[in-house]
Amino acid sequence: MSTTTDRNRWLALYVLCAGVLMIVLDVTVVNVALPSIQTDLGFSNSGLAWVVNAYLIAFGGLLLLAGRLGDLVGHKRVFLGGLVVFTLASLLCGLSDDQTLLVIARFVQGAGGAATSAVVLGMIVTMFPEPAEQAKAIGVYGFVASAGGSIGLLAGGVLTQAIDWHWIFFINVPIGLATGFAALRLLDDIHLPAASKSIDLPGATLIVAALMLGVYTIVSPAAEKGWGSATTLAFAAGSLVLMALFIVREATAREPLMPLRVFRSRDTAGANAIQALEVAGMFGTFFLGSLYLQRVQHYDPLKIGLAFLPVTIVMGTLSLRYSERLIMRFGARNTLLPGMVLVTAGLLLFARVPVHGNYVTDVLPVLLLLGAGVGSSFPALMTLAMADVEPQDAGLASGLVNTSAQVGGALGLAVLATSAATHTNSLKSAGKPLADALTGGYHLAFLIGAGLVVLAIVISLLLSAPRRAVVGEEEAIAEASEASGGIAPQSSQRAPGRPQGSMEAG
Repeated sequence: MSTTTDRNRWLALYVLCAGVLMIVLDVTVVNVALPSIQTDLGFSNSGLAWVVNAYLIAFGGLLLLAGRLGDLVGHKRVFLGGLVVFTLASLLCGLSDDQTLLVIARFVQGAGGAATSAVVLGMIVTMFPEPAEQAKAIGVYGFVASAGGSIGLLAGGVLTQAIDWHWIFFINVPIGLATGFAALRLLDDIHLPAASKSIDLPGATLIVAALMLGVYTIVSPAAEKGWGSATTLAFAAGSLVLMALFIVREATAREPLMPLRVFRSRDTAGANAIQALEVAGMFGTFFLGSLYLQRVQHYDPLKIGLAFLPVTIVMGTLSLRYSERLIMRFGARNTLLPGMVLVTAGLLLFARVPVHGNYVTDVLPVLLLLGAGVGSSFPALMTLAMADVEPQDAGLASGLVNTSAQVGGALGLAVLATSAATHTNSLKSAGKPLADALTGGYHLAFLIGAGLVVLAIVISLLLSAPRRAVVGEEEAIAEASEASGGIAPQSSQRAPGRPQGSMEAG
């Protein structure tokens, strides 16, 4: 992407992040308003879940396809198309006075959200090829993507209490229009003549079906009937079979939708695995932490939003001001590891919060640790995920990063919420008071979340050792090149899509 001035590039970044923020906010804004929606439209408990599930299934199922379509037809076109769909669907959600209409509109909203957010990270790494600028830009994106959820809690509380639940959707309309007009003016499209312009329809059908079925399995039968039920196992098996067929198709197709070469990079594959685990551990924390404050501490929605505000402040400070310096000074991998350790410490501390806890002494330290951990680890993780990506695969890799986060988040929420509910019921059956039983269930969920992040740390450590050997080999080749007159062998040259210095600082 080439913009006329450096100032326009940064303005374009803010436009992209405005679109992402609107998408990210929507998830937690809706969670806060669910009780009001249920009362107004008469949803049953199982029916109310589909206000969230319909969005997640479309969003998680279409991210990978949307990212690849961005590579094939242009990132700007996909971003703007998704923005239009999301904005119109938001208007329809706000006007809904019927359960079925709201659920359908939420599904369409999820599809638009997938197209809007799938290509953003790919556009950013193309707009900012220099390592220092790229690290700073990814820091801005990382803040929006990670802190948007806690901002949504506050916005949802304000809108729901001050006006009504319809406005959590109506507010997207002016934001979507302003973002769209700014994008038309500031964003340039990416033209990659070498990229294939044909769409692998069988591959597209298989991956969308596999991901949608997988997300559906997580958010519906697994959450309602348990992971060991015949229904859950059957749907999970179906999703895995479709995914296997997709891989076979992509390995044999002449012009595949998703070239499997993108997984040859240890950094890309490893970063996506780490992100899925870290988000799985973190995603349920905001949800279950909100329930702890609501059901045990009796906070109202606005007070819950204010309680999570320190997370946003700490994330913003680290992501926007210090992530670039940390990544350039220590390298993305060495910045990632301490961040995940802080997240683990926060989750373990949350697992000790008492029934009659005090916000300042029991909850605030947890939120500060989580904010510091996410604010430092997410930008580094996204830098690693995009480091070895070829320019013509930037949209695909961007969609893959978002897919691993969404599927990991949905899986984490299902596992943590189910574990918490099961343990709470067990404690209630043993005669524990309701507040003690609820807190005990949340404790177990936070411990499981900490275990998932520890597993991510182990993967990060396993990926570190081979990289040192590779770096040493590259240095030896460089020395040989200097001795031979400065002509480096072709195999030692940097991949076109990989920003120098984005991996290790030395």
